[in-house]
Amino acid sequence: MKRIGVLALQGDVREHLRILEALDVEAVTVKRPGDLSDIAGLVIPGGESTTIGKMSVRFGLLEPLRAAIDDGLPVYGTCAGMILLAGAVVEGDQPLIGALDVVVRRNAFGRQNESFEADLDIEGLTSPFHAVFIRAPWIEKVGGEVEVLAQVDDHPVMVRHEAILATSFHPELTGDGRIHEMLVELT
Repeated sequence: MKRIGVLALQGDVREHLRILEALDVEAVTVKRPGDLSDIAGLVIPGGESTTIGKMSVRFGLLEPLRAAIDDGLPVYGTCAGMILLAGAVVEGDQPLIGALDVVVRRNAFGRQNESFEADLDIEGLTSPFHAVFIRAPWIEKVGGEVEVLAQVDDHPVMVRHEAILATSFHPELTGDGRIHEMLVELT
Protein backbone atom coordinates (compact mmCIF):
# COMPACT_ATOMS: atom_id res chain seq x y z
CA MET A 1 0.00 0.00 0.00
CA LYS A 2 1.34 3.43 -0.92
CA ARG A 3 2.05 5.81 1.94
CA ILE A 4 1.20 9.47 1.25
CA GLY A 5 1.96 12.22 3.76
CA VAL A 6 0.06 15.42 4.49
CA LEU A 7 2.10 18.32 5.88
CA ALA A 8 0.40 18.84 9.25
CA LEU A 9 1.58 22.22 10.50
CA GLN A 10 -1.63 24.18 9.87
CA GLY A 11 -4.57 24.09 7.49
CA ASP A 12 -7.05 21.51 6.23
CA VAL A 13 -5.03 18.41 7.07
CA ARG A 14 -7.93 16.10 8.08
CA GLU A 15 -9.80 16.68 4.83
CA HIS A 16 -6.79 15.60 2.77
CA LEU A 17 -6.22 12.56 4.98
CA ARG A 18 -9.85 11.48 4.43
CA ILE A 19 -9.67 11.81 0.64
CA LEU A 20 -6.40 9.88 0.51
CA GLU A 21 -7.77 7.11 2.74
CA ALA A 22 -10.79 6.83 0.41
CA LEU A 23 -8.29 6.16 -2.41
CA ASP A 24 -6.92 3.13 -0.50
CA VAL A 25 -3.55 4.64 0.35
CA GLU A 26 -2.03 4.90 3.78
CA ALA A 27 -2.40 8.55 4.71
CA VAL A 28 -0.07 9.90 7.42
CA THR A 29 0.77 13.28 8.89
CA VAL A 30 4.16 14.90 8.36
CA LYS A 31 5.34 17.09 11.23
CA ARG A 32 9.09 16.43 11.43
CA PRO A 33 11.90 16.01 8.91
CA GLY A 34 12.11 12.27 9.68
CA ASP A 35 8.49 11.83 8.58
CA LEU A 36 9.58 12.53 5.00
CA SER A 37 11.77 9.45 4.76
CA ASP A 38 9.07 6.82 4.43
CA ILE A 39 6.44 8.41 2.20
CA ALA A 40 5.86 8.02 -1.54
CA GLY A 41 4.19 11.42 -1.97
CA LEU A 42 3.20 14.55 -0.06
CA VAL A 43 0.24 16.93 0.09
CA ILE A 44 0.86 20.51 1.24
CA PRO A 45 -2.60 21.70 2.30
CA GLY A 46 -4.36 25.01 2.12
CA GLY A 47 -4.39 27.23 5.16
CA GLU A 48 -2.34 30.37 5.76
CA SER A 49 0.80 30.22 3.64
CA THR A 50 2.84 32.61 5.78
CA THR A 51 2.06 30.62 8.92
CA ILE A 52 2.83 27.26 7.27
CA GLY A 53 6.08 28.69 5.88
CA LYS A 54 7.20 30.11 9.22
CA MET A 55 6.29 26.90 11.03
CA SER A 56 8.22 24.83 8.49
CA VAL A 57 11.28 26.94 9.30
CA ARG A 58 10.69 26.73 13.06
CA PHE A 59 10.33 22.91 12.98
CA GLY A 60 13.33 22.44 10.69
CA LEU A 61 11.22 21.22 7.77
CA LEU A 62 11.83 23.81 5.05
CA GLU A 63 15.22 22.54 3.87
CA PRO A 64 14.27 18.84 4.14
CA LEU A 65 11.10 19.59 2.11
CA ARG A 66 13.20 21.29 -0.57
CA ALA A 67 15.65 18.39 -0.65
CA ALA A 68 12.94 15.70 -0.82
CA ILE A 69 11.12 17.48 -3.66
CA ASP A 70 14.41 18.13 -5.49
CA ASP A 71 15.11 14.39 -5.15
CA GLY A 72 11.81 13.64 -6.92
CA LEU A 73 9.25 13.23 -4.12
CA PRO A 74 5.84 13.71 -5.79
CA VAL A 75 4.03 16.63 -4.16
CA TYR A 76 0.64 18.29 -4.47
CA GLY A 77 0.02 21.79 -3.09
CA THR A 78 -3.47 23.22 -2.66
CA CYS A 79 -4.03 26.99 -2.31
CA ALA A 80 -1.47 27.91 0.40
CA GLY A 81 0.43 24.79 -0.64
CA MET A 82 0.68 26.18 -4.17
CA ILE A 83 2.04 29.44 -2.77
CA LEU A 84 4.67 27.56 -0.72
CA LEU A 85 5.78 25.54 -3.75
CA ALA A 86 6.17 28.68 -5.90
CA GLY A 87 9.48 30.18 -6.87
CA ALA A 88 8.18 33.66 -6.02
CA VAL A 89 5.14 35.62 -4.87
CA VAL A 90 4.08 38.99 -6.26
CA GLU A 91 3.75 40.64 -2.87
CA GLY A 92 4.92 39.98 0.63
CA ASP A 93 7.85 38.15 2.05
CA GLN A 94 7.52 34.62 3.35
CA PRO A 95 9.44 31.35 3.36
CA LEU A 96 8.93 29.44 0.09
CA ILE A 97 9.99 25.97 -0.96
CA GLY A 98 10.66 27.33 -4.45
CA ALA A 99 10.29 24.00 -6.27
CA LEU A 100 7.80 25.18 -8.90
CA ASP A 101 8.77 27.72 -11.59
CA VAL A 102 5.77 30.01 -11.12
CA VAL A 103 5.05 33.43 -9.66
CA VAL A 104 1.89 33.47 -7.51
CA ARG A 105 -0.41 36.31 -6.45
CA ARG A 106 -1.87 35.60 -3.00
CA ASN A 107 -5.62 36.23 -2.47
CA ALA A 108 -5.86 37.12 -6.16
CA PHE A 109 -9.58 36.42 -6.48
CA GLY A 110 -10.37 38.60 -3.46
CA ARG A 111 -11.11 38.42 0.21
CA GLN A 112 -13.03 35.74 2.12
CA ASN A 113 -16.45 37.09 1.08
CA GLU A 114 -15.41 36.83 -2.59
CA SER A 115 -14.74 33.10 -2.36
CA PHE A 116 -16.56 31.10 -5.04
CA GLU A 117 -17.12 27.74 -6.69
CA ALA A 118 -16.75 26.88 -10.37
CA ASP A 119 -16.82 23.85 -12.65
CA LEU A 120 -13.42 23.55 -14.33
CA ASP A 121 -12.31 21.69 -17.40
CA ILE A 122 -9.04 20.12 -16.31
CA GLU A 123 -6.66 18.57 -18.77
CA GLY A 124 -6.60 14.82 -18.21
CA LEU A 125 -10.07 14.60 -16.62
CA THR A 126 -13.02 13.44 -18.71
CA SER A 127 -15.65 15.56 -16.94
CA PRO A 128 -15.65 18.97 -15.22
CA PHE A 129 -14.26 19.27 -11.70
CA HIS A 130 -16.28 21.28 -9.16
CA ALA A 131 -13.67 23.56 -7.59
CA VAL A 132 -13.92 25.56 -4.35
CA PHE A 133 -11.87 28.79 -4.26
CA ILE A 134 -11.35 30.34 -0.80
CA ARG A 135 -9.21 33.51 -0.71
CA ALA A 136 -7.52 31.82 -3.61
CA PRO A 137 -4.27 32.70 -5.34
CA TRP A 138 -3.65 32.56 -9.05
CA ILE A 139 -0.50 32.17 -11.05
CA GLU A 140 0.82 35.40 -12.56
CA LYS A 141 3.71 33.86 -14.47
CA VAL A 142 4.40 30.29 -15.57
CA GLY A 143 7.90 29.00 -16.28
CA GLY A 144 8.62 27.38 -19.64
CA GLU A 145 8.36 23.75 -18.52
CA VAL A 146 5.28 24.15 -16.30
CA GLU A 147 2.09 22.78 -17.85
CA VAL A 148 -1.16 24.70 -17.24
CA LEU A 149 -3.99 22.21 -16.62
CA ALA A 150 -6.85 24.63 -15.78
CA GLN A 151 -7.62 28.35 -15.85
CA VAL A 152 -10.21 30.80 -14.56
CA ASP A 153 -10.56 34.05 -16.53
CA ASP A 154 -7.25 33.35 -18.29
CA HIS A 155 -5.41 32.91 -14.97
CA PRO A 156 -3.75 29.53 -14.34
CA VAL A 157 -5.30 27.79 -11.31
CA MET A 158 -3.87 24.29 -11.78
CA VAL A 159 -0.39 23.39 -13.00
CA ARG A 160 1.96 20.43 -13.21
CA HIS A 161 5.70 20.13 -13.63
CA GLU A 162 7.20 16.65 -13.52
CA ALA A 163 6.12 15.23 -10.11
CA ILE A 164 4.70 18.53 -8.79
CA LEU A 165 0.98 19.37 -8.93
CA ALA A 166 -0.54 22.60 -7.63
CA THR A 167 -4.05 24.06 -7.49
CA SER A 168 -5.49 27.38 -6.35
CA PHE A 169 -8.62 25.58 -5.21
CA HIS A 170 -9.53 23.00 -2.55
CA PRO A 171 -10.53 19.61 -4.03
CA GLU A 172 -10.44 18.06 -0.55
CA LEU A 173 -13.64 19.99 0.26
CA THR A 174 -15.64 18.42 -2.58
CA GLY A 175 -15.23 14.70 -1.95
CA ASP A 176 -13.98 14.29 -5.52
CA GLY A 177 -10.69 12.41 -5.33
CA ARG A 178 -9.63 12.69 -8.98
CA ILE A 179 -6.91 15.27 -8.41
CA HIS A 180 -5.53 13.36 -5.42
CA GLU A 181 -5.52 10.30 -7.73
CA MET A 182 -3.20 12.27 -10.02
CA LEU A 183 -0.75 12.57 -7.12
CA VAL A 184 -1.05 8.86 -6.31
CA GLU A 185 -0.32 8.05 -9.97
CA LEU A 186 2.90 10.11 -9.75
CA THR A 187 4.17 7.99 -6.84
